[in-house]
Amino acid sequence: MKLTDNVLRSFRVAKVFRENSDKINCFDFSSNGETVISSSDDDSIVLYDCQEGKPKRTLYSKKYGVDLIRYTHAANTVVYSSNKIDDTIRYLSLHDNKYIRYFPGHNKRVVALSMSPVDDTFISGSLDKTIRLWDLRSPNCQGLMHLQGKPVCSFDPEGLIFAAGVNSEMVKLYDLRSFDKGPFATFKLPYERTCEWTGLKFSNDGKLILVSTNGGTLRLLDAFKGAVLHSFGGYNNSKGVILEASFTPDSQFIMIGSEDGKIHVWNAESGMKVALLDGKHTGPVTCLQFNPKFMTFASACSNMAFWLPTIDD
Repeated sequence: MKLTDNVLRSFRVAKVFRENSDKINCFDFSSNGETVISSSDDDSIVLYDCQEGKPKRTLYSKKYGVDLIRYTHAANTVVYSSNKIDDTIRYLSLHDNKYIRYFPGHNKRVVALSMSPVDDTFISGSLDKTIRLWDLRSPNCQGLMHLQGKPVCSFDPEGLIFAAGVNSEMVKLYDLRSFDKGPFATFKLPYERTCEWTGLKFSNDGKLILVSTNGGTLRLLDAFKGAVLHSFGGYNNSKGVILEASFTPDSQFIMIGSEDGKIHVWNAESGMKVALLDGKHTGPVTCLQFNPKFMTFASACSNMAFWLPTIDD
């Protein structure tokens, strides 16, 4: 089944889970699409089975809190940042709920965490104005970049380069093997005083970069030339909430939630809005991602919703 405008418009909430007492700050699908794991401001980690459509396990990180949770490539392991006590990144085995390793280094809150799609490397960006490069096998930072402002960062789908959004006005591209030589490309965007950049993602085909903000606009860039292809707006975000924007796995559509619980979908090529979906969320839709393998997506406020299409186009 192929994603089309009509299929997207037909998506409805199939299941709602009320496992959390506070907002879900992040979730991540496993690469096989069979599970999704969430982190919440209530200090819990909830693992869901996407095929059976039910929560499987709940773990707690009461002492350190939990944010920006990401699956690693090893089965049943995750990395996540802390939102209490310190700014150390933690590597957790879900199997026995034990920490495998700690990654200390940042001295302010970690605001970006991206796992390499191909190996055990990951990058983190922090309010301490640094990006750090790590390897899951070592607690020592493998590389450090000092920047002019708050960074957002992400790997490209091949895991060969990463992009850093700096100071809400520049996107810098780095080659992973020689990032200490500085960026091989820098794209300067018109600075917007009204909002800060909160996220950066590559499309799966590697051709597009999506920059999300805590305002009411998203920017879609050409990943090679840095040109702004489209700016998307018209969704509610008056309180400066961090709303996650995502590509569909085929790189054809862009989705974001809003503070009124609705989900907006645009065509990446034409820039036209193709769908407005009502998730009946009780708060802002802070997290939104399409399943990498199955025709379903998830959205979250303090509740988690699984969506399914109601037509086969």
